[in-house]
Amino acid sequence: MFFDHTKIFVKAGDGGNGSMHFRREKFAPNGGPDGGDGGRGGSVYFEATNQLNTLIDYRYKQNFSAESGESGMRQKMHGAKGNDVILKVPCGTIIRNAETNELVADLVEPGQQVMVARGGRGGLGNVHFATSTHQAPREAQKGEPGEEHWITLELRLIADVGLVGYPNAGKSTLLSVVTAARPKIADYPFTTLVPNLGVVEVGHARQGDGFDFVLADIPGLIEGAAQGIGLGHEFLRHVKRTRLLIHMLDGSLVEERDPWEDFAKINQELRDYDEQLAARPQIVVLNKIDLPEAQERWPALKAQAEAAGYPVFAISAATHQGTQELMQFAGDRLREIKREEEELAAAQVLSLENAPVLRPQPDDAFSVIKDQGVYVVRGKRVERAVSMTDTESEEGMDRLERTLEKMGVTKALEIAGVQVGDVVRFGKVELFWGE
Repeated sequence: MFFDHTKIFVKAGDGGNGSMHFRREKFAPNGGPDGGDGGRGGSVYFEATNQLNTLIDYRYKQNFSAESGESGMRQKMHGAKGNDVILKVPCGTIIRNAETNELVADLVEPGQQVMVARGGRGGLGNVHFATSTHQAPREAQKGEPGEEHWITLELRLIADVGLVGYPNAGKSTLLSVVTAARPKIADYPFTTLVPNLGVVEVGHARQGDGFDFVLADIPGLIEGAAQGIGLGHEFLRHVKRTRLLIHMLDGSLVEERDPWEDFAKINQELRDYDEQLAARPQIVVLNKIDLPEAQERWPALKAQAEAAGYPVFAISAATHQGTQELMQFAGDRLREIKREEEELAAAQVLSLENAPVLRPQPDDAFSVIKDQGVYVVRGKRVERAVSMTDTESEEGMDRLERTLEKMGVTKALEIAGVQVGDVVRFGKVELFWGE
C-alpha cells in the first residue's frame, strides 16, 4: 500500500537522576559524598534509506520513545546512557514540526540523518556539590526530561521527470514502454491510483554518453484537482521535486474536447496548487498518433504548442512510435537544466559574502508572561534548571533560588508583579512563589 503522509509523536529519553550517596567504608570514617551522575537519555533520529518507498510503517504505530538514562550509583558510578531510536524513512521525506509547521529536515540522500528529539541530560550526583564549607551535600539533580514533539512526515518521490495529464492519456503505457516498471494499465479512467517510478536509460553507456533518469507516472489530473476533485490532488506533492514535466495529451478524444484546452486546464490546476509548478519546463506530447483522429489534430496542436514556446512530440506509446526520440530529448533537456542549476548554485555561493548574519538567541534568554493568573517563564536554560531540581530537597531549592536570582529571573518576576503564593510555571513544573 502506498502511504505518503502521516503524523507521529516522538519522545526522547529522560536523563537519569543523580545519586545522593555517602561513602560507608570500614577504613574511611569521615566518609563523604560519592553519588554518581545519571546517564543521558536516548535521542530520536530519522534516517533516509532507499530500501523504502512508502510511509506505511508509520500508519499503525504512531508513538515512538527512546530509552531513558539510568540513575547514578555509589562510588561515583555513572548511570548507563539510554539507547537512541533511529526511524527509517524513504528518501525524499520532508519532516516538519506539527505544531508550528516549521521545516525540520528534507532527507534526500541515503544515509542522511537528523535528530528530532534530543535526550535529556543526566542529573549530577551529590559529589559535584561538595565544597570546603559544605562537605556533606544532601542534594542531587534530577534527570532532564527528554524533548517530545508531534511530527508530520510527507513523502515526495524523488523523480527527475514527471508525467502529467488527464486520466487515460497513456502515461502508464509510456512508463511501461521506456522503463522496466509494470504499472497497471486498463481502458478506464483513474487506473493509476498511486505514483509509479521507472528508470529511463538513454545513450550508450559503453561509449561514454549514457545517461539515465527517474521517470514518475503521476495519477491522472482533472479540472478542480487542486481543490480536491479526483485523485490527482493527493499526489501533486510528488511533482514538486521534478525538474521537467512531460505533459501527455490524448489524441483520441471525442470532438467536443480539444487537446490544447486540456493542456491549459491541467496547467491551471498546477498553478492553483503551486505557482512554481506551472513555470516548470514542459514537453508537450500528443499520444495515440497511430489513430486517424490524432493525426487530424496533430498539425493544429503542433502549431499552438510551438507558438507558446513548448517543444512538442507526437508518439504512440502502444506501438512505441516516437518514444525513444522523446526520451532522448527529455534526457538532453534534463542535462541542460542540471547544468543551469549548478551554475546558479555556484553564483549563489559567490554572493554569500553579502548574506545576512544570523545570530541565534542565547540559551540564557527568557521571557515572563501572565496567563490566566499564572506567571509563565519560558527559556531553555531556566526551564532546564527547574526541571532538574529535586523540589523535595531543601538544599536543592536553596540552590535553585540562587540560580534564578543570578539569571535575573527573580527580578523579572518582581517587575511583572509576582506576589508571595502566586503560581509560577517553568515548562511543566509549577511552583508557589516565595514558599
